Amino acid sequence: MCAPGGSSYVRHMTCSRIIRMLAFATLLGVGATFGFRDGIVAGVIVFVLVVPFEKLFRRHDQRLRRPGLGTDLAHVVARPVLAPVGLVVAVVVGALSFAWLPGLALRPIVGALPGWARVAAGVALFDLAAYWAHRWSHEVPFLWRFHSVHHSAAHLDWVSGFRVHPADGALLAPPFVLLLGAGFTPATVGALAVVQGVVGLFLHANVRWRLRPLQRVVATPEFHHWHHANDPDAWWTNYSGLLPVWDQVFGTYRVPADRRPQVYGTDTPVPVDLVGQLTWPLRGLPRPGWVLRHPVATARRTATAARRGLGQVWHSTTRRRHPVPVPF
Repeated sequence: MCAPGGSSYVRHMTCSRIIRMLAFATLLGVGATFGFRDGIVAGVIVFVLVVPFEKLFRRHDQRLRRPGLGTDLAHVVARPVLAPVGLVVAVVVGALSFAWLPGLALRPIVGALPGWARVAAGVALFDLAAYWAHRWSHEVPFLWRFHSVHHSAAHLDWVSGFRVHPADGALLAPPFVLLLGAGFTPATVGALAVVQGVVGLFLHANVRWRLRPLQRVVATPEFHHWHHANDPDAWWTNYSGLLPVWDQVFGTYRVPADRRPQVYGTDTPVPVDLVGQLTWPLRGLPRPGWVLRHPVATARRTATAARRGLGQVWHSTTRRRHPVPVPF
């Protein structure tokens, strides 16, 4: 019992708060040893490059010290510590995705292309695969658990793009594996992933640019802000990371000319602190000890969940627009 007396609910809340404080203190200790400095440097670079534009071309009149800033900054400094966790998950996801199989089928075609066409094909293939990975992270409930952490940001600006669960980033593993199977070098695929990450930070910026001549050619802040809008007209839209052509092809493009997004965030009850956001998507999953004691039951549950998840993925892939309200 963490706190004597009182109702069980109060005791539970007190225990939860103490556990989160201890977990955060542990994270701080590990980070101080293994690289919070790298995260801080990355945050400072983005601040210097983006904030001046937010001041000169401000979209929403919000202060630099706005609600939720502390949580976003915590994600920034914790990023180097959490990255290895995301890498392990990404390796598992990439291996289980079997995305290298269609990559192998495309390898002869890719290998026959001249240099410039090969680069263009790499960008298009990577962005197409990333489009579907991003779309599934919204339309498959289990994946939404992790991606909802990113969408819990109620304010978009220079730092909100850092709010990402480490397991959510693992969905870039299938595009990575697809291109490796198609014959692209790890350096090339890694560069594409870095470019998409950097562009993603820019797309969250609090700038008022519409860039209308480019909106259907490349992703813009206007395009991505609509993706984050908690607005029925924006649900299930604008999944592309670089090339909006995929949203146009699959019927998910939405950039109204007569109005702009005003409200961001999600109605999904995501915790507001870093530790809560890291642990919340794991709720309901079997504990490691239970898995070791009940391997057969674990295998059955995993197979059932996998069938259900594949069914949701297939349902998402074979329709143009989602027919039911989004779980925001």
